[in-house]
Amino acid sequence: MTTATSTTASVTTPTGIDPRGPRFGAAITVIALAVALLAGSSLLGTAVIAWQTVVFGLGAFVGLGAQPYGVLYRKVVRPRLGPPAELEDPAPPRFAQLVGFLFAVVGLISYLLGATLVGQVAIGLALAAAFLNAAFNFCLGCEIYLLARRLRA
Repeated sequence: MTTATSTTASVTTPTGIDPRGPRFGAAITVIALAVALLAGSSLLGTAVIAWQTVVFGLGAFVGLGAQPYGVLYRKVVRPRLGPPAELEDPAPPRFAQLVGFLFAVVGLISYLLGATLVGQVAIGLALAAAFLNAAFNFCLGCEIYLLARRLRA
């Protein structure tokens, strides 16, 4: 992606996020969504998709720093790695969290209303996007964000 910088009183400091963090979060998301998909609208499936909805919501509306998987990455994983080669603008991954949140909300509401198939389709689509990010470092939500910016320009 890109490297963002911030200039404050003639001192240039890098800003942005470690791009490995969202990929780590996507791997955990794949597991959570797979459990929610396989468990269906049972108590377990509904609880897991409710949790994932909160996770996506925190990442989208509060910021990636508030997202539990991001906190786990920063506190446990990143200290064991070297510094990232470059930093990434947080806006595209944050938009991707919003897209995930919308699919998770549809899945959760569908499960709660007994429309299991609709819920599983929504969760399956979110799972596919998370898998692309975790396995291939291809963030579908990020690409949609960047495409929308290009179309607006």
